[in-house]
Amino acid sequence: MAKGLLMTYALWAVGGPAGLHHLYLGRDSHALLWMLTLGGGGLGWLWEFWKLPSFVAQANRAQEQRQSSGRGTPPLSLIRFVAQMIVGIYFGLVALISLSFMASFYIVGLPLAVGLGVLLVAAIGNQTSDLKKTLGAAFLTSPIFYGRPIAILPISLAASITAQKHRRYKPSVGSETLSVRLYRLGLAYLAFTGPLVYSALCNTAVTVNYVADTLGSFLSWFSFFPLFGRLLESVLLLPFRAWKLLIGDHGISSSYFQEWEKLYEFVHSFQDEKRQLALQVFGLSEGATNEEIHGRYRELVKTWHPDHNQHQMEEAQRHFLEIQAAYDVLRQPRTPRGSWRWEETSL
Repeated sequence: MAKGLLMTYALWAVGGPAGLHHLYLGRDSHALLWMLTLGGGGLGWLWEFWKLPSFVAQANRAQEQRQSSGRGTPPLSLIRFVAQMIVGIYFGLVALISLSFMASFYIVGLPLAVGLGVLLVAAIGNQTSDLKKTLGAAFLTSPIFYGRPIAILPISLAASITAQKHRRYKPSVGSETLSVRLYRLGLAYLAFTGPLVYSALCNTAVTVNYVADTLGSFLSWFSFFPLFGRLLESVLLLPFRAWKLLIGDHGISSSYFQEWEKLYEFVHSFQDEKRQLALQVFGLSEGATNEEIHGRYRELVKTWHPDHNQHQMEEAQRHFLEIQAAYDVLRQPRTPRGSWRWEETSL
């Protein structure tokens, strides 16, 4: 049955962030992505306004297009590659928040989550990629950065490169009933949101700490690009700012966004607390210069290196790891407190 452009626009307007128009067009992977990201944070949903005619045309000629193009290779798409990277990182962050209690998380859980995020984007539209090779790249990259949240970034990069290298058109398949498609989407949605909801409801305090630590680690990746880091903070705070622009400080529901603001205050206070502990390890005070930090680091490493403390090996290893962790914290440039805020006068 031919798909109508008017119906597609109506579903886009009514339930676009939930992917209803993609479900109508048979683009189940795209629908699931929108369900899990609320339309790409709303930005992807708005951008699609100009893309809907091409989506409808592609859906109406999908059978012929797949049969005629199945033997070739889809053109390389920079937008799809970047989207794979972003969604892979997003899936990895959600897994880090909700599943990091697993004993084998960094070996199994994290690469699986990132790889599935990359594959979800790879399967949008009339394209797909090799499941085994993409997940294999994710699992092979994971041990290199074992135990560190920054592992999400190289895992997503490796999986995205592999998915692009092995991209292909989807084969022609028979149409499935709507109930079967909804059942499959429902299972995928529950698999993604279930652990996160459980952590939030049953272990709230620990989950908030995970969120703060994960966001802090994520933003610290861009410490060498402070302008880009602040841009990311602004994007993450977009719901809070949009609400204040619409209703100001009034309204019952504004308390929800006040909690959102408190979370970011907690992130900054958490980072400040880690810096204070690191300064205590180094025996320095606030305001110490980079030269002082580096000089103190070299002194402590020389003093507590396990090779120089064979008689107290266990204690030396503990101090040595503590010094390394403190140095990693102190090397990161500080974001001015409150830099993500808008002044009240601007609102």
